[in-house]
Amino acid sequence: MPTFLKILKYGFGGSVALLLLVLLMNFWVSHATRNHVYDSVDEIPYNRVGLLLGTAKTLVNGQVNLYYEYRIAAAVKLFNEKKIDYILVSGDNGSIYYNEPTSIQKDLIARGIPEAKIFLDYAGFRTLDSIVRSKIIFGQTKLTVISQQFHNERAIFIASRKGIDAIGYNAQDVGVRYGIKIKIRERLARMKMMLDLMLGKQPKFLGEPIEIS
Repeated sequence: MPTFLKILKYGFGGSVALLLLVLLMNFWVSHATRNHVYDSVDEIPYNRVGLLLGTAKTLVNGQVNLYYEYRIAAAVKLFNEKKIDYILVSGDNGSIYYNEPTSIQKDLIARGIPEAKIFLDYAGFRTLDSIVRSKIIFGQTKLTVISQQFHNERAIFIASRKGIDAIGYNAQDVGVRYGIKIKIRERLARMKMMLDLMLGKQPKFLGEPIEIS
């Protein structure tokens, strides 16, 4: 067989194997967390703290980020229905020009959440960082994660490997056309998560403990 055809054959075989691995990892995460995610505020159990995972308020084109809006709405609903007492907002504050936690805090307060009930984690650069820091820095071993279902599943999977009893409240998702890039990125993020867990990856920053009370 000519060298070019061999390369093509092995390249195709490797691509198929990688695709199957991505699909397997995705199925594993969803299956392992299927009994820990909730769509109904009536059915979800009470937890003292809800961990709201941050994202940008607007998209690159300046439009409103629906993931952001729906997560805030979900957190407000949980709080108003007395399913959580505190909201821990964890997000990226990588520069003075980009601050997810503060932006979310302002919008939560605008929707009636008392400022004293909101705690901010400025070093939630990744989902793994947010989960691990919720335990090490904020002392939480039991919490409700607030994000879209695909994100909740990954967060809960991480939590289960880090000694945290977590459930997820699924914020409204967005349409397939709007969120197709996010869904594709999520498949790759789950692969990266598995590698991080195997290697014992730690948060970029830790720090002094902060009591939520």
